[in-house]
Amino acid sequence: MNVLVTGGAGYIGSHVVEELVKSGHKPVVYDNFSTGHASAVSEDVQLIEGDIHDMNFLKHVMGEYEIDAVMHFAASSLVGESMENPGQYYYNNVAGSLGVLDAMRAAGVDMIIFSSTAAVYGEPDKCPIAEDTKLAPTNVYGRTKLIIEGMLSDYSLAYDLRYVSLRYFNAAGAAPQGNIGEDHNPESHLIPLVIKTAQGIHSSVSIFGTDYNTPDGTCIRDYIHVCDLAKAHVLALQHLYNGGSSKVYNLGSEQGFSVREIISTVKKVTGKDFAVAEQGRRAGDPAILLASSAKIKKELKWEPQFSKIEDIVETAWRWHSSHPKGYLE
Repeated sequence: MNVLVTGGAGYIGSHVVEELVKSGHKPVVYDNFSTGHASAVSEDVQLIEGDIHDMNFLKHVMGEYEIDAVMHFAASSLVGESMENPGQYYYNNVAGSLGVLDAMRAAGVDMIIFSSTAAVYGEPDKCPIAEDTKLAPTNVYGRTKLIIEGMLSDYSLAYDLRYVSLRYFNAAGAAPQGNIGEDHNPESHLIPLVIKTAQGIHSSVSIFGTDYNTPDGTCIRDYIHVCDLAKAHVLALQHLYNGGSSKVYNLGSEQGFSVREIISTVKKVTGKDFAVAEQGRRAGDPAILLASSAKIKKELKWEPQFSKIEDIVETAWRWHSSHPKGYLE
């Protein structure tokens, strides 16, 4: 299939593009490079610089490359920033996604895989979190993603659009061969922050909150390898291609690791010791977020291959140690 990948030069998008190629599909990457990197995309893949707000150009690209389906990653995604600058998030995420959907309608494209988030659940009162858990996002980022899920549902009913919305937990790791990986500025994800501390780029790594009701007092999160995420996107695409109905799925490893466990694992994998600073809790950080991925495992036969946190950290370390300045190297 010919697949338009918005935000395909970003962290998750670039790994999905590689998986699409491996699976025999033809991705076309569409990115404005506000956070993505052109060098994250293979020279063999068509790369187009464009903005998702330019509906006419989007429509033109979909027609020129005979696009069959869209994978939509282009979005702003920093929780803290979303609270400080909500306008940017409603514009980029909600208005931008509306432009993508209307361009699809104009071009006659009726299948889309959407990059959603576990942030749509907010602070659930029970774990693991299943897809039917109450949706109550506690930040603007999560609210924008939930609004887009509603848009997808409404467009599906009104215009026969079919979609799969994938709610990620904590994406981590890098391609095992070390050619692409995680390069955000600023970096907000725990594993790369700890690795950068092991590299000496940061003087210390902070633990925010040591008095949670968890075995070691620090927050527990579900980490899923980015390549396992990528495989799920291809399975979702195949589901729609085979005539499958619209679906919503969680994507997580169903395993929880605390902040202290991540730090310890990075020290073990890298062989480096470094300073750890303990600070107070951050507002809105739930003690435990753990996915149930039973639904996608049952319906799409998805099985994560990177089940050990050491393996996830090792692939991330391979990328960061060979690219200490990210894609600037």
